[in-house]
Amino acid sequence: MCSTTENNILEEKKKKKYFFKGNMQLHPVIRRSLTIMQSIYEFISRIVKRIVKRIIELIVLSWLTVYYIIEAAVFTITPSFLLPKRSIRGQVVVITGGAGGVGQELAIRLARAKAQVIVWDNNEKAMEKLKERAKAEGHDIITQPVDVSDREVVYKYAKIIKDDVGPVDIIINNAGIVCGQTLLDIPDYMIEKTYNVNILSHYWTTKAFLPDMIKRKMGHIVTIGSITGMLGTYKCTDYSATKHAAIGFHESLLTELKTHGHNKICMTLICPYFINTQMFAGCKPKNMKMLEPKDVAKRIVTAIRNREVFVTMPGFFRYILPIKNYIPVKLSWAVMYRLIKGPQSMMGMRKFQDDEVVEAIEAA
Repeated sequence: MCSTTENNILEEKKKKKYFFKGNMQLHPVIRRSLTIMQSIYEFISRIVKRIVKRIIELIVLSWLTVYYIIEAAVFTITPSFLLPKRSIRGQVVVITGGAGGVGQELAIRLARAKAQVIVWDNNEKAMEKLKERAKAEGHDIITQPVDVSDREVVYKYAKIIKDDVGPVDIIINNAGIVCGQTLLDIPDYMIEKTYNVNILSHYWTTKAFLPDMIKRKMGHIVTIGSITGMLGTYKCTDYSATKHAAIGFHESLLTELKTHGHNKICMTLICPYFINTQMFAGCKPKNMKMLEPKDVAKRIVTAIRNREVFVTMPGFFRYILPIKNYIPVKLSWAVMYRLIKGPQSMMGMRKFQDDEVVEAIEAA
């Protein structure tokens, strides 16, 4: 009798084990239920956290959207002379392809603003003429025989500048060449040369000077792109493609700097229409005048002093070019051929060959 009672008590205790935590074991059904409930709770918690996080992000983005639109509107309608301008007096500026055309006008204008201008070019005759012009105005411009397509030469002269002049404040990636021929007429080696000068040089110059800018928490990188980098153009399969690449390089580098918190380093992208230099000799736009180098240089200097991010010349191109992404392709071509007459404008463009490309461009 006693034995039976003890057995019953033990059975009751075993049953109770399934209903207590701690050292006791829960009943398998309850344990599975709790596990499922915990999984559901964790899943719902993750979803709620994501929703709350997304709501906060949208609120912040909405506030920034309003702020930036108002800021841009004020900046746009405010006359240029009323905007606060940065002084570039005493700043060290490196201009690639600076011996002729827009580069030469940039060098002179920046020298007038009391900047220490250093011109990189491989046309020594053109650089001598630039120095004479600068000297006649009372300015001292440093010129160095640099082939920007050769990274070792770029790194060599970058070190010379750091040792002899000091850290560089502003880089203007201006060097560029164009062949003025259709794809099947361009020699292969000239295509490679165009890429080396027009885009790969941006990598070498930027890698040479950007580390010091990051250390000093200041600097300015200016990319001279082109409208043809936003809209493909006849006889410019080489030039237009490299300008597309330059724009992509510029925008990607900007995201890298912003992501890593290097907000003190400014970046300015300049996209001008065709400029009246030897580089585009024979080009005759049907509905617009070509830009003059002096006017382009003046606008670039203003953009640098205003720390502008993106500039097109003329300015209205900034607003009309994106339209091509929202209209039928056939309509886009019809506008290009019948209204803008882009291909017709380029048909008379002179063909450059080999070293004549550089010589003719720098003599502009």
